[in-house]
Parts: sequence; C-alpha cells; structure tokens
Amino acid sequence: MSGWSALYIFMLAAFTGYVVISAVPVILHTPLMSGANFVHGIVLVGAMIALGFSHSALEITIATAAVVLAAMNVHGGYVVTVRMLAMFRSGRERGPAAADEAAGGEAAAGEAGPPAGAAAEDDDGAQAGRA
Repeated sequence: MSGWSALYIFMLAAFTGYVVISAVPVILHTPLMSGANFVHGIVLVGAMIALGFSHSALEITIATAAVVLAAMNVHGGYVVTVRMLAMFRSGRERGPAAADEAAGGEAAAGEAGPPAGAAAEDDDGAQAGRA
C-alpha cells in the first residue's frame, strides 16, 4: 500500500468517525463509552503481547510506554463512565450524604454548626455581642 492510499484511508476513516459520533444522541453516550472501554482493553492486551515479544531495549521501552498509556486510557474511560452513570441515579440510590450534598446542605461535610469557640456572626459578618 502506498503512502497516498494510507493517507486517503485515514482521512476517510476520520471523516466517517466524525459524522457517526456527531449523530449520536446524548442518551447513547454512556453505552458507547462502555464499548470504547472494551476496545481499549483489547489495545491494552495487544500492548502487553508486544511487550512480551520485545527483545531490544528500545522495543521494551516503547512497549512499556504503550502498556502504561493503554492502562491509563482504560482507567480514565471507566472513571468517566462511572461518573456519567452516577448522574442518572436518584437521591435514594446515591445515599443520604450524596443527596444532602446535591441539595447544598452541609450534612455531608459533617458540620452541625460553627466550630467550638467560634463567635456567631450575623448577616453582615459582624460578631454577635459587639456593641
């Protein structure tokens, strides 16, 4: 295959990918992200196989970098997927601390009031009891 043919195929694949991804509804993003994580897992396995067959120091270095980058990609994809799935849960499924935090309450921080020894402040920020 010549370089021009490879460039043509790359440009066609990039355009096709852009058109397909831009047409995906928001509701399907999470399932597609999970599928992409599966593909990235296959890339990680391929990088580990390449590392197993490498012999020279340069090959080992490149294969090790490939394994590290593929592992980071898989981990990051799953972190994003978990965060996106958490957006679709109701307050009861997340637990009381998450529901309080989402409502803007301070119960999630574990603070029931001002710290011991702190002076109470009124709306203007002035300490109570000052004349």
